[in-house]
Amino acid sequence: MNERSHGMEVVDEFLERYPKEVDYYDQVARMVARKLEAALAGAGHRAIVTSRAKSLPRLKDKLIYRNDEKGPYTSIAGVYADIVDLAGVRVALYFPGEREQVGKLITRLFDQYDSIREFPEKSEGETTKSRFSGYSAVHYRVRLKAGDLEASEQRYSEANVEIQVASVLMHAWSEVEHDLVYKPEGELSAQEYSLLDQLNGLVLAGEISLEQLQRAGEARVAEKGRPFLNHYDLAAHLLSAASTLNLEDIDDSGLGRVDVLYAFLSYINKRTPEDVEPYLQTIHGKLEQRPLAEQIIDALLSEDESRYEGYQRIREGVAGTSARSQDAIHKEVGAFLEEWVALEGLLRRLAPDDGRAVSRVLNINKMNGMDLLSPETWSHFRELRNFRNQIVHGMSSPSVDELRSATDGVAAIRKELQNRL
Repeated sequence: MNERSHGMEVVDEFLERYPKEVDYYDQVARMVARKLEAALAGAGHRAIVTSRAKSLPRLKDKLIYRNDEKGPYTSIAGVYADIVDLAGVRVALYFPGEREQVGKLITRLFDQYDSIREFPEKSEGETTKSRFSGYSAVHYRVRLKAGDLEASEQRYSEANVEIQVASVLMHAWSEVEHDLVYKPEGELSAQEYSLLDQLNGLVLAGEISLEQLQRAGEARVAEKGRPFLNHYDLAAHLLSAASTLNLEDIDDSGLGRVDVLYAFLSYINKRTPEDVEPYLQTIHGKLEQRPLAEQIIDALLSEDESRYEGYQRIREGVAGTSARSQDAIHKEVGAFLEEWVALEGLLRRLAPDDGRAVSRVLNINKMNGMDLLSPETWSHFRELRNFRNQIVHGMSSPSVDELRSATDGVAAIRKELQNRL
């Protein structure tokens, strides 16, 4: 038996077992897509996210092609190692210029098990008759983080998933090109290749138009007095403003939940660039620790403590948190925030006026030097402040006991402050 025939036996064996595994790959692809779609929407990126497990006909075509062109398979393990997209997710971006930001989001959300692949890629010395560059995209090979999964879902953390990021136009062209070129029946004619190349040129021209459309939208959003139409507008403005404020290169994690911020700004009737600008002046540069949207929300809450309750309702509605479905938890969250607002108000009365028109956000480092509390109490206060941030911005779901303990801690610090006045 020659090597190719043996390779085809391996292919046939793999194709026999794959139908028993397809549901597994379909489910893990759906999980990755859901997680990614929510994060993209929250950060203000327009995209169409789809997922699929590799279909049996497409898998068969690919295996036959690769067995012939790349060298015959020698084992089932070799097939698994070679076919990286049994579970696949596609991110079709409206604006190609956001590809880098989306890439940073992907690397934060998932574990990477292999290097990133950027297209087009050519081997040294490769020649082509194509006038245009061909497929333009970035592929990420990832796995779900085990720590993000429930005990019953841990098996999905072992699955390899390929995420393909390209423009909506490029994804459409690649589908046509793939179905025509990667078929085992025979090679296309020179005329067919030429027409595919022409279509690729139209797609690349279309991507330039999409980039111009994005810049036109950014210019519209920046117009004075014009309200943000949605959280995508707000995200575009924040990204532009971050560059003028000399902040670090901002990505999705630095931007935060812009959808929640937009809903809150609408609630308090602050929906224009002029309304947001004063709060941007309070932003510190450590966006990986405190995303920009969260810092603005904190400034808005500090300006008026009565906004806490409305903000909690908005966050629960937009971000899908479930505190209100748990009466005991919701009651304790309310008690904690009530005690926290009282402590924050007391600290603010003691804080020096820094002369800023907006922002009564506490500068903890400056206050630490005022000798208001013991070093041990300041340390405890910082822990409670981090707990408060997790509650307010929906980063954790504490238990009733944790909330009661935190409330008691805040009350003790407030009492210590009052005794020292």
